[in-house]
Amino acid sequence: MSKVLKEDALKYHSEGKAGKIEVIPTKPYSTQHDLSLAYTPGVAEPCLEIEKDPDKAYEYTAKGNLVAVISNGTAVLGLGDIGALAGKPVMEGKGLLFKIFAGIDVFDIEINEKDPDKFIEAVKAISPTFGGINLEDIKAPECFEIETRLKEELDIPVMHDDQHGTAIISGAGLLNALEIQGKKIEEARLVVNGAGAAAISCTKLYMGLGIKRENIVMVDSKGVIRSDRPNLPPSKQQFATDRTDIHTLEEAMRGADIFLGLSVADVLTTEMVQSMNERPIVFALANPNPEISYDKAMASRDDLIFATGRSDYPNQINNVLGFPYIFRGALDVRATTINEEMKRAATYAIAQLTKEPVPDVVNSAYGLKRISFGPEYIIPKALDPRLLTAVAPAVARAAMESGVAQHPITDWDAYNDRLKKLMGYDNKMLREFTEMARKDPKRVVFAEANHANMLQAAATALRDGICKPILLGNDELIGKLAASIGVDLTGMQIINLRHPDEEDRRCRYAKLLTEKRQREGMTYPEAHEKMFDRNYFGMMMVEAGEADAFITGTYSKYAETIQIAKEVIGIRPGYKHFGAMHIMNTKRGTYFIADTLINRKPTTETLVDIAKLAYDSVRFFAQDPVIAMVSYSNFGSDNLGSPQRVHEAIEILHQQYPEIVIDGEMQMNFALNNKLRDKTYPFNKLKGREVNTIVFPNLSSANSAYKLMLEMGVAETIGPIQMGLNKPIHFTDIASSSRDIVNLTTVAVLDAIVQERRNKQ
Repeated sequence: MSKVLKEDALKYHSEGKAGKIEVIPTKPYSTQHDLSLAYTPGVAEPCLEIEKDPDKAYEYTAKGNLVAVISNGTAVLGLGDIGALAGKPVMEGKGLLFKIFAGIDVFDIEINEKDPDKFIEAVKAISPTFGGINLEDIKAPECFEIETRLKEELDIPVMHDDQHGTAIISGAGLLNALEIQGKKIEEARLVVNGAGAAAISCTKLYMGLGIKRENIVMVDSKGVIRSDRPNLPPSKQQFATDRTDIHTLEEAMRGADIFLGLSVADVLTTEMVQSMNERPIVFALANPNPEISYDKAMASRDDLIFATGRSDYPNQINNVLGFPYIFRGALDVRATTINEEMKRAATYAIAQLTKEPVPDVVNSAYGLKRISFGPEYIIPKALDPRLLTAVAPAVARAAMESGVAQHPITDWDAYNDRLKKLMGYDNKMLREFTEMARKDPKRVVFAEANHANMLQAAATALRDGICKPILLGNDELIGKLAASIGVDLTGMQIINLRHPDEEDRRCRYAKLLTEKRQREGMTYPEAHEKMFDRNYFGMMMVEAGEADAFITGTYSKYAETIQIAKEVIGIRPGYKHFGAMHIMNTKRGTYFIADTLINRKPTTETLVDIAKLAYDSVRFFAQDPVIAMVSYSNFGSDNLGSPQRVHEAIEILHQQYPEIVIDGEMQMNFALNNKLRDKTYPFNKLKGREVNTIVFPNLSSANSAYKLMLEMGVAETIGPIQMGLNKPIHFTDIASSSRDIVNLTTVAVLDAIVQERRNKQ
């Protein structure tokens, strides 16, 4: 992980519009008629409907997708009682997580009140606004009373995530760890170090999963919580042990099967871990530093399963695996509460997801080896894109089965489709890509480092830990540019490819290229001359294994660089063409568009290759590709020109690649409107499916389509993502911003990680 400096954090929160969240309109507002409907006099009509039937608020307002994140700032992260206002950045951050992971809108509410009764009254008074309430960063023991009373007195879901989030996620990990260790939960002995809100909630949930009360020992700062200790508060009294032979954590750990730490760093020793039962489980969840370090724990014995709250070790117990999806499911059935059945359903769903095959996009994020269910993978990764469709339906179903759902789901397939389309995928995908790159940063050549945007992108990528930049260009000119735009060149390698000192490398690259292309007319003098060109030189660095990926395009014409890529890198075996894809994030969902950059006037054969490459690429991103090949005609209504080529390509794909879900040619409205498509053309092979991948008949239409969407504000994008070259060569263009190039760099690193893994298989 890159180091987050104080200045960076303050700049992040203050630059542009202050804070991290905003409110945006969801209805038209450009005309007087729009405004008369949005406000007076039209707004009176939904008001009167809600007055007659309060449930109509879910139909006519944002209530059903709006959660309040509420705190009084008495227990903010590791900062303690810093006050309601000082805690606001954390609450905004929680709102951001709700939105990006589950599409839930949030108002953060900071209440400057420590008295539980007054706090409860304030929350109750504003509760009609919301479909659910997430209590956050409220200290124990007040948090127990606050949550209990609000759950009793309100008819919307209320959850204190500090308590239950950790319980649900760690509970899923515990179920899997016990299975791997071959232990029965009802026989396992549990030691809990810590007696705060999270520890008590975890212990209660574990009991709901099967842990026996008599097998639990809880320890606080005074030692083992025993029934003979005087003046125990009710929250601790319920877990007091009758055993009189144990007083300390060290004594409690002897023969234990499970250790759960929600306390402070370094209280668990190697000797304590060694005194546990065979095949033990240790969850050391103190943040930022666990009760025992990862290295010490793993060195203590080789039969241990170990988890922490940290992302830099295996088995991270992270609340973000739970709360967005739990509230999503609760809101979608208008649950009156989040009950124990719903929490357990989330726990079991998360545990089960861990056992399913992990998509390549997740595998690549955490190293080159394939992640699978086992001692170092007992819980899904926080950025697994499948969590939404695994957890939210499980919670919704549990709400229905336990009788707290007011709006039951009847069509589960449609609900899953809605979940996939509910939130923008772009930001989440970029986060996934960034985490992958940080796990294994690669050497990336920036061809045009004397361009301000590319140089700034290289510096940002280095700072974020995405890659190890190699800058091509004149070092003196790059230095002057860096000084003028405030870029620190420390840590970046600069290669002046035309400098006499690089002659040996130019000769070596020329020889390699000649050997590769000599039967295609390439001579050594010609190849040597090409090594003075930054695109030839940079691509040869990748081809020779002296770099892992290459970015170009801010100055170069893409038609020329495409030809160079074919000469130097070559096209993947099994294909005669390569292409490029843009990932478009829209309010309707995510669409994969090809070919947006490479093939000007594709033949039938080219279209077949593009469709196959798009199919493989979309599957890599953990999506099931449903492909429409579009044109200006439908299913043979025009038998000339590009429609005929599309028609022929579809025929070949249906015959030779039946596993690919694809059809066409069809006009765009039929591609995107499955009801219209199925009604008009009931024979189509996409019956009932939502298209998420679009293959265009030529470069002009694909390129124009994605740029039109961008300029009109319809979509955000990742790309172009190269498909089909032997090595990671990626192209940008003159209009690309620094952020665009950083995003493309991240994709290039991901591409390099995958290429490296393929070569090792």
